[in-house]
Amino acid sequence: MSVKNARQLRIARLIGEHQIASQTQLVELLSADGVHATQATVSRDLEDMGAIKVRGPKGDSIYAIPEFEPDRKAPDDHLRRVMSEWVADVSFSLNLVVMRTPPGCAHVVASALDRNSFAGVLGTVAGDDTILVVASQSIGGKELARQLALLANLGDAD
Repeated sequence: MSVKNARQLRIARLIGEHQIASQTQLVELLSADGVHATQATVSRDLEDMGAIKVRGPKGDSIYAIPEFEPDRKAPDDHLRRVMSEWVADVSFSLNLVVMRTPPGCAHVVASALDRNSFAGVLGTVAGDDTILVVASQSIGGKELARQLALLANLGDAD
């Protein structure tokens, strides 16, 4: 498990165990657990994890991580941001698309793609820095790769 994945897992547990109202408080709790992270890193982690602010039992605003809801579609602008930020390369073969990301980032992109219900995507499999995307027969790998490359601001796919 990467350092980022381990940190995000710990963040999720802390949010479940505590009423966390600020990123500063979360940084302090992580530090107490021996996990050193900056506020900027924690901010990116919360965004990647889909954390939201909700009204706590005392009426204050606290962080929460929504339960997995397969019917809840991720916004197009979120997918566009994730793709343009993390996808470095898109290629294809028949009905398969392969996307490359920096190490430790593939799961973030795959999750955003899965939650967006992007047309023509049957599913994804994410490794550390590589994502395998299975294209539907109706769209095929070449067209899906073209659309994903454009979404990632890479031009046309190889």
